[in-house]
Amino acid sequence: MRKVSFLLFLVTVFLSIVGLFLIYESSSYTALFYIGDKFHYIKYQAIWVVAGIFLSLIVSRFNYKKLYNISLPLLLITIFLLLVVFVPGLGIKLKGAHRWIDLRVFLVQPSELLKISLTLYLAAWLSNKEKNRLFAFLILLFICVFLVAIEPDLGTALIVGATSIIVYFISGAKIPEMFFIFATLIIASLILIKVEPYRVARLASFKDFNSGSVSNTSYHVKQILIALGSGNVAGVGIGKSIQKYAYLPENTTDSIFAIYAEEMGFIGSLFLIAVLFSQIFLGFLISVNTTNKFGSLLAAGIITFIGTQTLLNLASQVVLVPLTGVPLPFISYGGSSMLINFFSIGILLNIGNKIT
Repeated sequence: MRKVSFLLFLVTVFLSIVGLFLIYESSSYTALFYIGDKFHYIKYQAIWVVAGIFLSLIVSRFNYKKLYNISLPLLLITIFLLLVVFVPGLGIKLKGAHRWIDLRVFLVQPSELLKISLTLYLAAWLSNKEKNRLFAFLILLFICVFLVAIEPDLGTALIVGATSIIVYFISGAKIPEMFFIFATLIIASLILIKVEPYRVARLASFKDFNSGSVSNTSYHVKQILIALGSGNVAGVGIGKSIQKYAYLPENTTDSIFAIYAEEMGFIGSLFLIAVLFSQIFLGFLISVNTTNKFGSLLAAGIITFIGTQTLLNLASQVVLVPLTGVPLPFISYGGSSMLINFFSIGILLNIGNKIT
């Protein structure tokens, strides 16, 4: 499986390089207009990418089985950090959300750390044959999802929830348990949507995005569709995007794929999607070939949260699901996400390299 691990590493590095190119393409105008430096975003992202690549290589040489003993402390630290984001002076409120901790040098997003720390703990816990674990699992899942959802960050909460449930299922859950979990998840999701007016507005916009004026909540969706439609089959050409000129919101994060689709068209989009799906496939290939139960669950959990985030982002771009505000892994702008994702890939590489 060393060849599979090596191929996974190459695919991941390729995606991050594509991301650098797209971030420059989508941000150069707005960065120059608002900051005065068109290289502002690309400079910071390049640092995170290089750091992430080195981090993944270092972690790939560290025996993943040793992570078993630190899984609980790491999860407890993450939960503590999820509470710190609400502490004035430490937590930072940006765009109405409490998602970051200010370390003065850079910002840390604990919800990104939760993806790997919760996955690591669940893999360690569920790899042991233990009876009557359903309610303990649901309590832990509720605490983690609730802390992320109230930031608010429903997109990441959905990713954490989906990953946890899949790891629980793979660990040997019974079918009645899964029905109960899904019923609980659906009820909780409806409640979380109902209590926040902006989520209700997003859902209404998703159901009928063609109604209303361009200034309402459907604006973002409409601009995404304009970008996708403008790309046609072959794209408008590299560097010729119109939507990047401040028309498309979040064009370096949530909506970066729309800029790519506008410039590269349907054919280019299919190619990038194929590369993204190959990353997911290679990750699951490592998981199913791992005989160690802890390693198998850990690998499955890692590629699940990366894959779920990828699918959620792409689906929102083509209006298959409402906009959830999640970035495209390894491509969208963001330091915390990039480092955590590369750290996770490093663990996957180590698991794959130990398969004989």
